[in-house]
Amino acid sequence: MKKYIVILIGLLSMQLGFGQEFSKESVIAFQDNMNTNFRNPETSPLKEEDLETFDGLDFYEISEKYFVRAKFIRTPDEKSFEMPTTTDRKPMYVKYGELHFELDGKNCRLDVFQNIELSKKPLYKNSLFLPFTDLTSGEESYGGGRYIELEIPQGDVMYIDFNKAYNPYCVYNYKYSCPIPPEQNDLPVEIKAGVKNYKK
Repeated sequence: MKKYIVILIGLLSMQLGFGQEFSKESVIAFQDNMNTNFRNPETSPLKEEDLETFDGLDFYEISEKYFVRAKFIRTPDEKSFEMPTTTDRKPMYVKYGELHFELDGKNCRLDVFQNIELSKKPLYKNSLFLPFTDLTSGEESYGGGRYIELEIPQGDVMYIDFNKAYNPYCVYNYKYSCPIPPEQNDLPVEIKAGVKNYKK
């Protein structure tokens, strides 16, 4: 758990440490931070034998196209639920709201969630979890989907930077238990941004 918290802090700092404008430098910092965590035996999700040959994650080319402005709709009356994972673990989440945006001429919608246990910790009280799949899933990107960390917005607008989409850690090591993106978060477009599928 401690290792997970350390990794999450690093991801959140890179995800949320910049304003509501596209910043290539912010994405580069996010990628550098991920590679640093992966190279460090204390924080890396990689198996020991894979860590020895790790040469960096494979990212899509950074593109402002995948920095999208979404309409945020709060859904305050949702009930908490057990989110399915790749193991028997079923963490409690609640749907916090909906994100509506347009990409490649198509209307898109994603549900965004809050982890019940993490939200009790002061550091994560404003953290939101966005799991998704898209038309690259199972091809260029991991078939089980990818994640983005977000923060509760002040108003009804939220910016999503898909350049900061990352893989579940079970991609790299079976010992991890990873939430499975719900069916409604399957996007009808290609998200050619963020981390690609892992190849040893």
